[in-house]
Amino acid sequence: MKTKNQQLLEQFNKAFARSDTDFILQHVSDTIKWTAVGDFSVEGKEDFRKALESMTGEEPYELDIHKIITHGKEAAVNGVIKSKDGKQYAFCDVYTFSGFKDVKIIEMTSYVMEIH
Repeated sequence: MKTKNQQLLEQFNKAFARSDTDFILQHVSDTIKWTAVGDFSVEGKEDFRKALESMTGEEPYELDIHKIITHGKEAAVNGVIKSKDGKQYAFCDVYTFSGFKDVKIIEMTSYVMEIH
């Protein structure tokens, strides 16, 4: 059985795959810090929103989550995301939560690489 945070992260990643910016923004703090290692770093909800919108695709991505690991206020999700044109990306996202009640994601570090 999945914990509340595991369920949230599953829904959060599915929202990324279908470009559901509204759902994603509801679950991050106003001070969200997102680093895509080797690519970019943004701080604050407005810059986070702009980064999301720049990635929005016409078609939803296929998402295959391999593991969701949570421990206290920290978590990690890894898997593979596939675009409609056949490109595949392995990913691992590391999260920090605000606390245990009314949980928001306050920090996210993404590791992404294209696989063939």
